[in-house]
Amino acid sequence: MEGILKEIASRAPGVKVLVVGDLILDEYLWGNIDRISPEAPVPVLEWKEENLALGGAANVAHNLKHLGVQVFLAGVHGADEKGARLRALLQTAKIDVGGVIEDDSRHTTSKTRVLAHNQQILRIDREARHAIFPAMEGKLWGYIEQVLPQVAGVICSDYQKGVLSESLLSNLLRRAHALKIPVLIDPKGRDYGRYRGATVLTPNQKEAEAASGVEIHEEKDLETAGRSLLETVASDYLLITRGKDGMSLMSRGGPLQHIPTLAREVFDVTGAGDTVISVFGIGLFLGGDPLQAARLANLAAGLVVAKVGTAPVCRQELIERVAEEIHFRKKRVVTLGELRPLVNLAKSQGKRIVFTNGCFDLLHVGHIHYLQKARALGDLLIVGLNDDASVRQLKGLDRPLISQEDRASILAALGCIDHVVIFSELTPENLIREIRPHVLVKGGDYSLETVVGREMVESYGGRVELIPYIEGRSTSDLVQQIRHCRK
Repeated sequence: MEGILKEIASRAPGVKVLVVGDLILDEYLWGNIDRISPEAPVPVLEWKEENLALGGAANVAHNLKHLGVQVFLAGVHGADEKGARLRALLQTAKIDVGGVIEDDSRHTTSKTRVLAHNQQILRIDREARHAIFPAMEGKLWGYIEQVLPQVAGVICSDYQKGVLSESLLSNLLRRAHALKIPVLIDPKGRDYGRYRGATVLTPNQKEAEAASGVEIHEEKDLETAGRSLLETVASDYLLITRGKDGMSLMSRGGPLQHIPTLAREVFDVTGAGDTVISVFGIGLFLGGDPLQAARLANLAAGLVVAKVGTAPVCRQELIERVAEEIHFRKKRVVTLGELRPLVNLAKSQGKRIVFTNGCFDLLHVGHIHYLQKARALGDLLIVGLNDDASVRQLKGLDRPLISQEDRASILAALGCIDHVVIFSELTPENLIREIRPHVLVKGGDYSLETVVGREMVESYGGRVELIPYIEGRSTSDLVQQIRHCRK
């Protein structure tokens, strides 16, 4: 992921991308509601302000521009006030409007969202859904044919508002294929046969269900739906965005790969799909690995859903967020809330999670031997550490000898441990339920029947391993020796 971001930072200004699709003007009306109308049982909005933003294919172009890419945009808008506003926004964003054509036979597509107290309460759509007339299509195709040989890739944003007609789409796919130019499509509708020949499709889960006829409840459903769509479109990759469940990437003949969500807060999902295809696209156009490009797109989506309203992601935001993510992954002592996304990410990468727990008061060679053996059983070792209060309950009022903060820091300094999480319960059952490790490890003084969490782990296919202690090496023995020496 860091590699692709470095490529974007250094090479994006030299990359040209063509965006084709439905241009949308996003309008936002902001106000407050504190009373009900006397005329009807409806709330009264006291208007405060209005904002305009680029939507649809225009938002894709806006995202690419903010990433430093040279953008060609092809689409239409009506000969009306909203069309003039849309064109003005494009020009302000320094997006070339040579392929943006005024069509007096249709309204400019717009979506007006009414918000009160940062909550959407109503959306008003103005749109024309019929296909553009042949004369308009001819003008668009003339522009596309002119710029296509110059670009590294094409992104099509289909909102079914008439721009991507059957003939325009088939001509574009055929010509791009002849020039060996990748085409990414954000699809709409049930008939994905019209996208046959595209390099990548990026539907959301609801769209994938509608197009495949498969309701997605679990991973096997996702696999079935995805394989069906890949066969229909004959595309190289399918990237399904899944909201709180992140994204899933699939290729023909390749495994299904999951990318957990990294969104911290979700205020507004408007335009998130546009950001995903923009960032994923530029990653591919620069020759990046598709999985790493998808991870970067996932990170970018997490940034835009934290904003209210349609908003692009900029290069500096991504750089800072990736730096945060790298620091976060390197952090050893974590809370359970911080641990969850790290575990999800590791599992999505096919890593085997190992979990053990204990007090680890007065760390000694027996502990080191035990932890090294545990680490060898998988790819990621997580240690649950009893806090001071639970140690006192388990070991007596004179324990622990070392505070929980110091014990955690000492454990985190060991190369065999990936993460340390402090817990306050007497048993790690809740931690095990949250982490769902592949391997649960305990010391040799336990029997399988007495290991807390064994049944839970075995119920989903995990296993329990017992590691023998080194004879004569224990914290209790050390404490006794220290006390004896002080007498």
